Amino acid sequence: MNIHDFRKPENNVHELFINRWSPRAMSGEEIDEATLKTLLEAARWAPSANNNQPWRFIYARRNTSHWETFFNLLAEGNQIWAKNAAALIVVVSKTTFDSGKPARTHSYDAGAAWVSLALQGSLHNLVVHGMQGFDYDRAREVLQAPDDYQIEAMIALGHPGQKEDLPAYLQEREFPSSRKNLAEIAMEGVFRISEKS
Repeated sequence: MNIHDFRKPENNVHELFINRWSPRAMSGEEIDEATLKTLLEAARWAPSANNNQPWRFIYARRNTSHWETFFNLLAEGNQIWAKNAAALIVVVSKTTFDSGKPARTHSYDAGAAWVSLALQGSLHNLVVHGMQGFDYDRAREVLQAPDDYQIEAMIALGHPGQKEDLPAYLQEREFPSSRKNLAEIAMEGVFRISEKS
């Protein structure tokens, strides 16, 4: 697959950003803990307001005692393909500073950590697929997240698989998505809603 058949940058940008996408096809092959920790290490070094580092990553590798708990959090539509993931990760962020003062950018900072993990995974030729299709309330309960932590998202991580192993309706979606034009998301001076091109 040629990524540039699907994605055409408007400006000069490193290929790392263009090549990262979120396929669903995974092989079911396990991932060793050292590789997983390399991705988590990348997330560890994300930028953070006042160095608060509010992100937390709670994970389960396949064929471990935690796997079923995490897998059962997923919406049925995500279970269909995420069953072949090597690990499932729930992203959580601390909503306060250690002083107890609200940390307004906790989600923003957790997002920076997530993208660092995703880009490191891309460098390892791994599938890293973020999602919101899971039970947030149950995740809080079964993962025992304290009240001052927010459940943000879930990640399926694994080795690339064959598109043909997915159901037909997912095979049709198994390609890198494009992006909005830069003029739609970046504006100088004041906010404006741009016409789509």
